[in-house]
Amino acid sequence: MSAKESRVNFVVAGLLLGLLIASMDNTIVATAMGTIVGEMGGMDKFVWVTSAYMVATMAGMPIFGKLSDMYGRKRFYIFGLIVFLFGSILCGTASSIVELSIYRAIQGIGGGALMPIAFTIIFDLFPPEKRGKMTGLFGAVFGTSSVFGPLLGAYITEYISWHWIFYINVPIGILSFWLIAFNYRESLEHRKQSIDWWGAITLVGAVVSLMFALELGGNQYAWDSVQILGLFAVFIVLFIVFIMVEKKAAEPIISFAMFKRRLFAASNSVSLMYGAAFIIATVYLPIFIQGVFGGTASNSGLILMPMMLGSVVGSQIGGMLTTRTSFRNIMLISAVFFIPGIYLLGTISPDIPRWLLTTYMILTGFGVGFSFSVLGMAVIHGFDMRQRGSASSTGSFFRSLGMTLGITIFGILQRNMFESEMSTAFAGQESMAGLIHDPRAILAPEARAAIPEPVLDTITGILATSIASTFMWALVPAGLALLFILMMGKDRVQVSRPAANPKPDGGMA
Repeated sequence: MSAKESRVNFVVAGLLLGLLIASMDNTIVATAMGTIVGEMGGMDKFVWVTSAYMVATMAGMPIFGKLSDMYGRKRFYIFGLIVFLFGSILCGTASSIVELSIYRAIQGIGGGALMPIAFTIIFDLFPPEKRGKMTGLFGAVFGTSSVFGPLLGAYITEYISWHWIFYINVPIGILSFWLIAFNYRESLEHRKQSIDWWGAITLVGAVVSLMFALELGGNQYAWDSVQILGLFAVFIVLFIVFIMVEKKAAEPIISFAMFKRRLFAASNSVSLMYGAAFIIATVYLPIFIQGVFGGTASNSGLILMPMMLGSVVGSQIGGMLTTRTSFRNIMLISAVFFIPGIYLLGTISPDIPRWLLTTYMILTGFGVGFSFSVLGMAVIHGFDMRQRGSASSTGSFFRSLGMTLGITIFGILQRNMFESEMSTAFAGQESMAGLIHDPRAILAPEARAAIPEPVLDTITGILATSIASTFMWALVPAGLALLFILMMGKDRVQVSRPAANPKPDGGMA
């Protein structure tokens, strides 16, 4: 192996590690929230811990993507990594929910740079015939983190300390920093441009307003409250201003001209819908397994492993197929597995055999796995180095937005269905009031042991029905994704023919 190839391999390893800690952070924290709130208090503010990270990440993605096009990938990837690690250390030292939320926002700023720039660097490093394999590997890491995160978070919280769900990022991040800083030799094919500050400000303001409205609505404030309606109003106003500013900007943060490309617009739409549908599986399957079958949080995370493995295999196959057929054809294969998988999860019940539930999870994970690698390539396809950062960050933004909308909207549906059925089943029984509004009370083994078996059977049946119905509703974005897949066109990766006497290093950039 040549020195050049070794450097590239080190860079890829560094990018994989950075992507792992950034994409896994939200899922690993969610598992530990019960312990964190129990230790520090702030039950009325815990939603900000997740929201702060998500809002900062989504707001930063388009901005860092654009800046990486203007001034280079390496400096902003390293900047994002340093900010992320600094935020992680601060999170581990937090003594209140408010402090933790602020530190999580700092983490999120760094995460907004890591994820989109990592995919863009891969496109800069490798020729078309090798990008499929590499993006498949990156997609596998993304899929793995969404399922492995809750398991790792539960284990660390249970056997070590919740502080270490943040501190564990530090050694991994330092290794990523070393691998990138000393091995990535970036091309200087970038040009300085004017920064669209008004576009950045209005975009961040609009995203922050929308995310807080969705996160706080129905939890801390009623949907028709002045606070929530005001946030939605601010979002609409800022979004309209953002569109007006971007149309006039010389170098817009998000270029609407990109959406004139059929593949780019359709791929982002598929990312939005896939994100909304798949997040339901990652959130509600652990609740179903823990609440219906019983067991600890660690066990519920472990049983999601089949879905994780399915997504890893799907991502690898999808990446390898990009040189053989069009992006649309590959995503059609994805939909053939993903949509039936979501439908079958909509048929689950308390008496479903474990092996059958495992089969459904493998099917769903395998189907969505294609999207992790293929859509990442599709959104960048056809753009030169000066636009790839913006294109990649826009794709990441749409997937994150879909996940946020999905968990919010379907979370409301599931909660309403559960509360309605519980109120009917236990009408007039004041002792059941806590369970009616908080199904998490039956997730703890000690709490389940105190509930009479006939009552527990009724509750688990209602919980299972509400979750199954939520999966049926998730068929709506999954079906819309299929329509957008059909609009993707016939674009595919064009593989250059090898020279008559190829160089020993394989021509790796």
